[in-house]
Amino acid sequence: MINILKIKFSIILFLASVIRKLRVFKYRIRGYDIPYSAVIEGNVKLDRLYTKGIHIGSNTLVGSGVVILSHDHCKRTNDNQPYLIDTYIGRNCFIALNSIILPGVKIGDEVIVGAGSVITKDIPSNSVVAGNPARIIRTGIKMNNFAALENWTVENGWIIE
Repeated sequence: MINILKIKFSIILFLASVIRKLRVFKYRIRGYDIPYSAVIEGNVKLDRLYTKGIHIGSNTLVGSGVVILSHDHCKRTNDNQPYLIDTYIGRNCFIALNSIILPGVKIGDEVIVGAGSVITKDIPSNSVVAGNPARIIRTGIKMNNFAALENWTVENGWIIE
């Protein structure tokens, strides 16, 4: 029974990996700057007006329902066009469910964005942010290539070095 469950889990994991790679491939064809090591879950809404303005770092996980913007209709250029600006998300980040990242924001490397957060300004590397508007609630975190915390354990909680 356990071997069957392991095999079933392996098959599901393989299929999910293929689907994620195809999703990133689709985004790259559309002009987004997303590496194949990034995980973009379903139902993510990436700005379609300025696709080249969205940059996501390697090994970053973007959760379902996240919105990432790279233009602002309220701000207009001299020729009355929407203001286009690049939005950056660093490497080894975890952007939790239903977060909103506003245009022009720069999120550093190894950042966790709490579920439902609204990112209105730049976030420094190695931080945890949450809320609306998002505020830094912890610094000095370390993430690995799976967008998971390295300086936290179930047994000891936060490991401060």
